[in-house]
Amino acid sequence: MPKVAVYNTQGQQVGEMELDDRVFGIEVNEAALHEAVVAHLAARRRGTADTKTRSEVRGGGRKPWRQKGTGRARVGTIRSPLWRGGGVVFGPRPRDFGYKLPKKVRRLALRSALSAKVQEGNLIVLEGLALSRPRTKDMVGILKALRLEEDKALIVTADKDRNVELSARNLPGVTLVPSQNINVYDILAHNKLVITRDAVERVQEVLA
Repeated sequence: MPKVAVYNTQGQQVGEMELDDRVFGIEVNEAALHEAVVAHLAARRRGTADTKTRSEVRGGGRKPWRQKGTGRARVGTIRSPLWRGGGVVFGPRPRDFGYKLPKKVRRLALRSALSAKVQEGNLIVLEGLALSRPRTKDMVGILKALRLEEDKALIVTADKDRNVELSARNLPGVTLVPSQNINVYDILAHNKLVITRDAVERVQEVLA
């Protein structure tokens, strides 16, 4: 089992923790990581692009000229897709781009992302993370103590903590999520993964 150091919020090592091989020690599956990232980005697409068909554009109620005898091509409406100002054929319509990956693939990707952080030495376990009041300066001090002031850091807590959330949300490059919302994209998008001991246990319970 891989072992990692456990730190307090002052940046001092206070112990060690053994991680579950099935979650933090597997061989990284790059294909699963790729699929998870693509699915995550697809779900984030707004899908609001819209064009009007010939039945939705304004005007064109009257036939421009009679069917025969003018020498011109037959036309039923000036809002035909062939005309300027006419409708659009096969244009984008509002849609949901999201799709679901198989459960086994999602779990494999998440375990691969966590294992990659351990192998790179970019996983930091905190004994605990709690603040008596919401204060950005306090969170900055914690990051400096952990030498993370210049890194993009994903902070994972066991549960939602309003004080910690308010203290971290204005910091550029810092994202805070509870353990139940952890995802592959956020893990890979940040250089460092800072996770509390309780959150590690929660994640291992679900993924092991």
